[in-house]
Amino acid sequence: MKGIIFNLLEEVVTQHYGADTWDALLDAAGLDGAYTSLGSYADADIVKLVTAASAALGQPPEQIMRWFGREAMTRLAERYPAFFSAHQNTRNFLLTLNNIIHPEVQKLYPGAATPVFDFDNSDPDVLGIGYQSARKMCALAEGFMEGAADNFDEKLAIDHVTCMHRGAPKCQFQVRFSN
Repeated sequence: MKGIIFNLLEEVVTQHYGADTWDALLDAAGLDGAYTSLGSYADADIVKLVTAASAALGQPPEQIMRWFGREAMTRLAERYPAFFSAHQNTRNFLLTLNNIIHPEVQKLYPGAATPVFDFDNSDPDVLGIGYQSARKMCALAEGFMEGAADNFDEKLAIDHVTCMHRGAPKCQFQVRFSN
């Protein structure tokens, strides 16, 4: 996993809970916390940090990941406004993940292993989103969707229909948008 994700997690935790909490999470996870944005780190490190945060906050790991994704998207929108400014709404933004966003991510962060999404755009009220990744971080993807909606000042209702954690070959989301 690219270091930018760890940098974003540190920023989010530090902003909401303070630098001492970040240090405590690193200690609990048995990690040193020396992450550079372009570096590559073991996926297990993010799992250890989320597990430590889950224990510290008394919340399920999936809730921590979703919260982190939502909070991180705000920072990504600030750092990379061009990814967002070309779109009028969350739906249009999400539809560019495979063709525009992830190729640009791979340019900025060579070696980044991005998930693959598929879309069912046939219903104007609901966007079907399939998510596939060896990391199985669907809660993070869900948080990113919520954060994107925050950026466009929209509300989402997300139904996580199928999940890789429950034996499905991919996760399937049904996303409803409202202003």
